[in-house]
Amino acid sequence: MNDWPEAWSDDNRGNRYGRGSASAQPEGARVMRQVRRGPAAPPRQGGYGGPGPAAPQYGGVPQQPSYVDGSGSDPAYDNGYDSGYNTGQVYGGGGPGGPRGDRAPRPAPNWRRRIKWTAITVTTVLIVTTVGTYFWADSKLNRDVDLSKVIDRPEAGEGTNYLIVGSDSRAGLSDEQKKELHTGSAEGKRTDSMMLLHVGSNGDTLVSLPRDSDVEIPTYKGSDSGKTYQGTGRHVKLNAAYAEDGPELLVRTVEFNTGLHIDHYVEIGFAGFANIVDSVGGVEIDIPQDIKDTKSGADFKKGKQTLNGDEALAFVRTRYALAGSDLDRTKNQQKFLNALANQVATPSTILNPFKLYPTMGAGLDSLIVDKDMGLWDLGSMFWAMKSVNGGDGKSMNMPISGSSNGNLVWDKAKLKTLVDQLKNDEKVTVSSE
Repeated sequence: MNDWPEAWSDDNRGNRYGRGSASAQPEGARVMRQVRRGPAAPPRQGGYGGPGPAAPQYGGVPQQPSYVDGSGSDPAYDNGYDSGYNTGQVYGGGGPGGPRGDRAPRPAPNWRRRIKWTAITVTTVLIVTTVGTYFWADSKLNRDVDLSKVIDRPEAGEGTNYLIVGSDSRAGLSDEQKKELHTGSAEGKRTDSMMLLHVGSNGDTLVSLPRDSDVEIPTYKGSDSGKTYQGTGRHVKLNAAYAEDGPELLVRTVEFNTGLHIDHYVEIGFAGFANIVDSVGGVEIDIPQDIKDTKSGADFKKGKQTLNGDEALAFVRTRYALAGSDLDRTKNQQKFLNALANQVATPSTILNPFKLYPTMGAGLDSLIVDKDMGLWDLGSMFWAMKSVNGGDGKSMNMPISGSSNGNLVWDKAKLKTLVDQLKNDEKVTVSSE
């Protein structure tokens, strides 16, 4: 009697069982390689419950296999078939016919595709950020000056002319800040400095207009009332025009006395000026002489140094400690504003969002501009001021020929040459000396 179904003997199994097969058909069941069967169990007597006739052929339970370590003497395993089995080798694991052989090889990364989508993503982010920044900045501009109210204007020439005004407005300053900045507590606002900036293709030119300049107030239309006030030929200091009827009359007066068309108006107060300086971490400047002015709070030693917002404001407002009074003060103002523009328009500020946005916020919040002023115009103004400081342009005072009743009188001959050159966008050859 044997243990194989349908009376198969071990010899009927053939040589292929347990030895692998080259046939395309799957192999049949076979005994595991490390299993050795013992002798068949003796037939049971008396059926299933006790003595009696022998159990039927298929009713008995075959002897359970015993497990060996693969080094037995079974001839079926003695001819090298089991070599290496106990070393951990797993059959079918990694060959072309094994379980993992069905997986396709992992494709090489498509770097061209990755670079393309990375470029698209970066470009999209930059566009969205730029557009968002533009609308954010544009919304912060205070377009409060209406140049359409200015009457009898000169014909526009080549290039672009900006009238840049520093006012003594105390708006936004606390009582403690007014004391620290030595601004006083005067109501309203007056012009503390005025500059004419011409941006053209033959070099940019910055001309300071002393606030003590002797000018004639022409016929003008009131900015609030709309009423026309006839000129009487009266002469005043230039800053009086602003005090009388604000930016519109100041523009009208400058245009009437120079014959030069003003395209844009930009104004900044005390608080805004100090905030801009602080937002860029201070401005380095070379102070030409020792300065001590109790009225402005200036107290500086000669030499190169970095000024914070409070110190910068004291420096540009100093006049009584200088020999030439208002004319020397305008030179210091030009020098400082050029240095400020040069520091703002640098990669360390423009490419650093932690500096750029605070600087833009501080500047835009404090600037007052005309209704037609755009961010592009404002940027052009700052870059022009940087070019003046870098030596590509020219900075000067309005040429002065003398004084009248304490007012500074402009040199009419030089003024005419200067205005003609600016109108025609020519290189300026006039000197203020």
